[in-house]
Amino acid sequence: MIATAERPVRTGPNPLHGMLLAGAFPLFLGAALSDYMYSTSFEILWSTFSSWLIAGGLVFCGFAMICALIGIFRPAGSRGLSVLYFVLLLVTWVLGFINALVHARDAWAMMPTGLVLSVVVAVLSLIAIWIGFTSRKTGGHS
Repeated sequence: MIATAERPVRTGPNPLHGMLLAGAFPLFLGAALSDYMYSTSFEILWSTFSSWLIAGGLVFCGFAMICALIGIFRPAGSRGLSVLYFVLLLVTWVLGFINALVHARDAWAMMPTGLVLSVVVAVLSLIAIWIGFTSRKTGGHS
């Protein structure tokens, strides 16, 4: 009897990476929505919500970026897509960090730059999710 072991073909990120990646977008989207609420109501509580949501999104995006960096060095079929995905997460994190610094200002001083940055970071995070969950082969044979 001959036993052969083949590695199964898995598509997409591993479960931890997927959870981290999918967790960043709702936080960044919530920050954009709370910035919009602040711009319409001028209630300072909305700017505080936005600051906390951005901080949470940066944590999730940072850990997803570490997973993406590890994914670049794994044997995979589409290395170019992995590098693009990592660079997109890096740009999202850097702009999110700048957005956090803008939100650290006085509530009135953060507008309209904070709202624009929050929307841009939310859109970049959505694009990163789209690319991250596309069917990339992550091991085994196709």
